[in-house]
Amino acid sequence: MRASLATSIAVTCAAVLALPVSLAVPAAATVPPEVAALPPGPERLPGSTQSLPLAPLDGSVRGFGSGTGPDTGEQGLARRDVRPFSLLGVVWDDPAAALHGMVQVRTRATGDGTWSSWQDVETHNDEHGADPETAEGTGRALKGSTAPLWVGDSDGVEIRVRGEEQLPEGLRLELVDPGTDPGGAVPQVRTAAVLTGPTAAEAAASAVNSQLAPYGAAWIPALSKEATEVTFRHFPEWAGPARPAQPEKTAQTAQNTQAAQAAPVAAAPAKPYIGPRPKIITRKGWGADEKLREKGFVYTKSIKAAFVHHTATGNNYTCRQAPSVLRGIYRYHVQSSGWRDFGYNFAVDKCGNIYEGRAGGVAKPVLGAHTLGFNTNSMGVAVVGSYEKSSPPAAVLTAVARLTAWKLGLHGVNPNSTTYLTSGGGNLYKKGTRVKMRTISGHRDGFATACPGARLYSKLGTARTTSAKYQGRL
Repeated sequence: MRASLATSIAVTCAAVLALPVSLAVPAAATVPPEVAALPPGPERLPGSTQSLPLAPLDGSVRGFGSGTGPDTGEQGLARRDVRPFSLLGVVWDDPAAALHGMVQVRTRATGDGTWSSWQDVETHNDEHGADPETAEGTGRALKGSTAPLWVGDSDGVEIRVRGEEQLPEGLRLELVDPGTDPGGAVPQVRTAAVLTGPTAAEAAASAVNSQLAPYGAAWIPALSKEATEVTFRHFPEWAGPARPAQPEKTAQTAQNTQAAQAAPVAAAPAKPYIGPRPKIITRKGWGADEKLREKGFVYTKSIKAAFVHHTATGNNYTCRQAPSVLRGIYRYHVQSSGWRDFGYNFAVDKCGNIYEGRAGGVAKPVLGAHTLGFNTNSMGVAVVGSYEKSSPPAAVLTAVARLTAWKLGLHGVNPNSTTYLTSGGGNLYKKGTRVKMRTISGHRDGFATACPGARLYSKLGTARTTSAKYQGRL
């Protein structure tokens, strides 16, 4: 399709100068070229997960009470040395069981050996995940889990768990080492001496974005609104029905040329309501290990709404660490919780950087696991951090607005409007219920949860208005 597109543009459209280079190259560019930037190799993305079973507390662990004796309603682990890790969470055997209670951890910083104070782990995480009765939602590897918590480089841990009712069976502490930064800004170069290349999974994850950026790119470049509109019109699956063809001139019509030129000119087709495409850091850019996720991609029919979340991982990270946080969450979602891939479609860090989430193509309607009951025909945008008591930076709201203006615009959706979604089942709406939603909603609009945090949720009105302005609607 791109080969014919390049030909037609070269002949008839001076706007080709506004197109990204990747749109004007042959389809063969989706296949790894002989000399190409390679995704990070396994040796650059080690990563690991330590899984430690919890046990009833005894006098060696300071419990929530006196801490002087065993408590059958509490489990945990005494202080101990562990291999380096940066993110943690608790999982259990039955994904349908809930942990009603409190989870607290203390960690020891690598290097200076300082122990942190007790930190709370968000226990309510069942509202995230695949819809009930879907293949992912009924997978045999699925486990119950808390939200993950980012604690930074650590090599010691202590944990205590108290249940308000009986604790779930098989409680385990997951300690995640996200691996090293891929250094995507300085790609490796393949030469004749290098015999290994990207795996099939790495190649597939990059190829689905090849119409937007070169194969193996660490990021998808931003476009102006004008350039975005040009690319939009050349993708019929995004832009809708093609304009009708113009009739050919004949000798019979030639005699009327002068009159036709004097007649009013037909109005040009209306410009699409779509925001300028923002820069998006790809999975390769943040270092996703494509061997972890399930093979292939799963899509929904369209994108009618965006659900905004917070990851509840805490705000104790720098923006340079954000790729590491994402790799930790990814590994926790897949290896610890049993999901098929990273749950959210996109992520935004506190500096406003936008990241590709679940694999399948940033411009495509990828089915996520973010809003239980409403993953179909929607997208999930996770703001990295905790925003119940902390206000989101302005850069976060701008990034959410820019991302939704573009992605919702691809599907003709007004970000400052409403739509109808059908519930797949949850604690607010029964399966099959047709629900009216804002096209930019918070997670709590589809499920009884605090997500995306009170402070972030209160700012979604601003995000809607700004997103609509980016689309040219206001």
